[in-house]
Amino acid sequence: MSGNRIAKRVDQLGFVGRILFVTEDTSLIRRQLEATGVEARTLEDELALRLINDDLPLMNNISTDEITPGWVCFHYDETLSQYVYVGMRDGAVKKDEVKNGGFAVVVSGLSKGCGSSRETAPYAEKWTGIQLVIAKSIEKIYGQNSQNIGLLTSTDFGLIERIRRGEEIALEEFTKGLDPISRDIVEYGGLFNYNKARLAGEVSPPALSVDDRLDAALVPPELGQVPTLNESKVQAHPMNIVEKIIAHHAFVTAGKIGVEAVQPGDALFAVADVRFSHEYVTPMAASLLQQALGPDARVTEPESVFAFRDHLTFLNKVMSPKHREMGLLEKAEGLATTQEDFTTRQGIKLYGENPEGGSEAICHNAVVEDLALPGQIVIGTDSHTCMAGVLGCFAFGVGSTDMANAWYTKDIRIRVPETVRYVFKGRKRAEVAAKDVMLYILATDYMKTSKGIGKVLEFAGDDLANWPMDERATLTNMSVEAGGFTGIIEPDEQTLAYIVKMRGLDSDEVRKEFVYSDSDAEYAASFEINLDEIHPMVALPGDPRNGIPIDALKAEVRIDAAYGGSCTGGKMADMDMYATVLQNALAQGKHVAPGVHLYLQFGSQKIKQYAREKGYIEIFTEAGAELIDPSCGACINAGPGASKTAETVTVSAQNRNFPGRSGPGKLYLASPYVVAASAIAGKIVEPDEFLT
Repeated sequence: MSGNRIAKRVDQLGFVGRILFVTEDTSLIRRQLEATGVEARTLEDELALRLINDDLPLMNNISTDEITPGWVCFHYDETLSQYVYVGMRDGAVKKDEVKNGGFAVVVSGLSKGCGSSRETAPYAEKWTGIQLVIAKSIEKIYGQNSQNIGLLTSTDFGLIERIRRGEEIALEEFTKGLDPISRDIVEYGGLFNYNKARLAGEVSPPALSVDDRLDAALVPPELGQVPTLNESKVQAHPMNIVEKIIAHHAFVTAGKIGVEAVQPGDALFAVADVRFSHEYVTPMAASLLQQALGPDARVTEPESVFAFRDHLTFLNKVMSPKHREMGLLEKAEGLATTQEDFTTRQGIKLYGENPEGGSEAICHNAVVEDLALPGQIVIGTDSHTCMAGVLGCFAFGVGSTDMANAWYTKDIRIRVPETVRYVFKGRKRAEVAAKDVMLYILATDYMKTSKGIGKVLEFAGDDLANWPMDERATLTNMSVEAGGFTGIIEPDEQTLAYIVKMRGLDSDEVRKEFVYSDSDAEYAASFEINLDEIHPMVALPGDPRNGIPIDALKAEVRIDAAYGGSCTGGKMADMDMYATVLQNALAQGKHVAPGVHLYLQFGSQKIKQYAREKGYIEIFTEAGAELIDPSCGACINAGPGASKTAETVTVSAQNRNFPGRSGPGKLYLASPYVVAASAIAGKIVEPDEFLT
């Protein structure tokens, strides 16, 4: 490899093609897609002038579900280019329109690429011929995925007129403000090219500012054990929990892992303890691995790699006739087959389907129940990997390219993030769940103005000691809905008891890996949340950040369906909440309201067994709920509970409600208490009546 020098991108870049302005007014998007020739140029002139005059509202919060809806992700080749933006709100974009439109640049508003970590989204854009994405703010995972595949991004709107004038833009315009590793990746045109140059000795990650290194295990291909945190030397400055974990896992050189300290902005590679993927993504990552390293490429240390058949388990029950006619069911089933073949060849543990029905577990539930430990770094090909932060580990989602690289190198690139600290004061009301607390946080100006993007959310406060682990996990799970890097909670005695109970591990050995923030650690921001001021919440359709108190709803919201499930709403504590409400409803002689369908889905087989042992199955059934075996399902429009029509109104305990994510209907987010109570009432209500 060293004999063939890896070429960098040229220093000056030209953008030949149209600019697509993704506007809040979707009729303007239609006009751009339908316009050709002189009409197209005139319309672009008009929209560019309106943008300059601050008279062109751009679309905010464009999720990866809108860029490439779930069913599009059954493809992982250039076919994706045919379907870019077909999930856009109001059906604004149709198949092949962007691909055939000759667009080189796409422009939008805040939080471009929020939601799922699917790398199919930027791949689809790139394969249509789009070279540059400009947005007011760009979500962390989407932005990193774009860098990895060579798709340029920027928040500099001044580039628009320069590009329209035909000016070539210096490559350095797209690397301003990036850490040294990200800069080099952009300059080399993507992560694989960068790593080829890295392995050939042409480029190296920057040396960290702290020189006191910790001798530790060898890195691939001669992997050993990372030392326990208790072996670390005294840090050079106060650090929070995430900074300590990153410092401990930082790759220095072959034979050395760990540095004395890190600080926000440091760029490095860090060794991951757990790497996992699911059937949506494993095939694409496997294809990328083999493209880079050949058909005989091997995963390093497969015993720390896991795969899950959990996202598409029930797709055959809900796929539309139209999508069946397109051959998408066979495509989806092929993903599972490809994953199974890959894991068998590589010696990777696969959490597969269960003989009784459904999956063994949703990946996020299983990672918390079975795999992750305090003090570790956990990476997964799903944005909700952050859920494992409930155990006091640094867990975050990555894209296919990152995972393909990590399978081989075992390390992952990190720019040390800033952390925002939330300290809970007082005690949570009896009718309030962690979901309400998170919807309250997401609805703050700090989050709605994209200030949370790329930051760690650290949660603390005395009342957390009273919350079950599952309720804490709702906080860490939904940190990504703020655009956050991850969420994390310091481990305590409850954390220890949970791990020992679930896995039978030695408590002293587990406790050795506990990590805590220093009392004088620095934070990007700190907020105090008065729990006693939070009332039951609901997030209006379109975005999890649309939260309001239920009593602030302007009109009665009648529902057609209530869904309790997903990694966020299908945990043991969630089952406790559904059962409490439904048992009290039965005592009042009430059942699920006529015309309403209540779905309750378990997050894992362990959770289903818990519900069985507690007698909840009988309560759920008597109340009129439909029980669904473990799988992701409705949350990604791939199982019972997803809406079929635009008129369907659903209240759901899942974690996100971006347009089209769970079907074409209107989706409100709420706590398990509210979901169950609303199913009984036939409309969105506070749960008080059913909690006494």
